[in-house]
Amino acid sequence: MTNRESMSKRTHAVEPSATLAITAKANQLRAEGKPVIGFGAGEPDFPTPSPIVDAAIQAARDPKSHRYSPAAGQPALRDAIASKTMRDSSLGVDASQVVVTNGGKQAVYLTCQVLLDPGDEVLLPSPYWVTYPEAISLAGGVPVIVHSDETSRFTVDIDQLEAAVTERTKMLIFVSPSNPTGAVYSAEEITRVGEWAAERGIWVMTDEIYEHLVYGDAVFHSMPVLVPEMAERCVVVNGVAKTYAMTGWRVGWMIAPNEIASGAVRMQSHLTSNVNNVAQAAALEAVTGSLEAVDAMRVAFDRRRQTMYGILNGIKGVSCIEPQGAFYAFPNMTGLLNRPLAGRTATTTMELAALLLEEINVAIVPGEAFGAQGYARFSFALSDEDLSEGLGRIADLVATS
Repeated sequence: MTNRESMSKRTHAVEPSATLAITAKANQLRAEGKPVIGFGAGEPDFPTPSPIVDAAIQAARDPKSHRYSPAAGQPALRDAIASKTMRDSSLGVDASQVVVTNGGKQAVYLTCQVLLDPGDEVLLPSPYWVTYPEAISLAGGVPVIVHSDETSRFTVDIDQLEAAVTERTKMLIFVSPSNPTGAVYSAEEITRVGEWAAERGIWVMTDEIYEHLVYGDAVFHSMPVLVPEMAERCVVVNGVAKTYAMTGWRVGWMIAPNEIASGAVRMQSHLTSNVNNVAQAAALEAVTGSLEAVDAMRVAFDRRRQTMYGILNGIKGVSCIEPQGAFYAFPNMTGLLNRPLAGRTATTTMELAALLLEEINVAIVPGEAFGAQGYARFSFALSDEDLSEGLGRIADLVATS
């Protein structure tokens, strides 16, 4: 028996992260001296603000940081997250409801592990973040895809959700602002979805990690604030990664009713024990400190958002609705399929992504990774110069083909 044959069926079923795979390929080409510009990474290009780094340095020198700490998270950080949640979204929670996790991904994973039994169905609007269906499946759950496209601004309504419900439906995953589309639901839309879920007795996991990254007239709203009756059937997932340029620090959290939070702590005590203490000290400084750096980053993202939106819609064969949040555009690329580009023809956005990377050293993430063939995700979390240069290469390729 080969090593591959020895692996569990669970392992074989997991798809690798397409976003990380694209980033790895782009980094490999850069190492070979290629002038690669990557639109794939879902992380700010800014350094972590200095006060946060300074707090981590101080914590690293403190012997208390060298020891185990509570699996649920440092008490001071759990308190601070509860206070920050009230400050930023007006959601009142107790520190006992907060579980500090190794990044937002683990918060998603724990939510699925605690709530789902084999065969439970989870309503998953698409386009979706690549990790959601894998986290559902690893818990034995069944993703039920609810499709959307640019005609609805990549939002789903309660008629679509109602049509997808069965007697096995346990949970809905709800995201606003959205990765990968940049969509932001209005207060009225969130209220309708929340009231529908409450009436149906369906759990909601709401991912709020992009809460600070909204633009123009868009406003972030938290579902359990708009629909208080959802609070006892809602898990809020969040973290410091996107807001504070801390993707590598790996600190996230889930906020849940006490029984669910306690279950997550029991599971985490066996999975990882505590999150890195130095990273927790950094996160404490982040959530209690000034939002000045956050505001400055949002201004830069907004500028890049508008630049990307304009250039993409100027490329023949590409159409893009204006992203309202996060730091992604999600253009329709079907006009570039089944036509010659640099002497080659791509029939899918997966093939198109490979063509662009190989021919003009531009990395994008194909829509197939997000359950949306024909689209692609472009991150605008990169420098203004690289953004214009990379999109210019695509425009030139199309214009000369």
